[in-house]
Amino acid sequence: MLSDGPGPTVDPVGYAEAQILPLERLHTGDRALKAAIERLDRAYEEVFSTDDASAAREAESKASRRMDQIC
Repeated sequence: MLSDGPGPTVDPVGYAEAQILPLERLHTGDRALKAAIERLDRAYEEVFSTDDASAAREAESKASRRMDQIC
């Protein structure tokens, strides 16, 4: 978890909002990691802006799994 905000299962929208700023602040020279960070950031923004629509949640899950693979 990147922050001490709300948990993703308790408050998915609040959790997504809490992750956006920390992700924007991450910088890396690793192109694959940078792409994964950007994808996860966009997915969290979509979860937040759509109030946790199922398509946004799917994109977030996929982006999170990709980050897990890299890290």
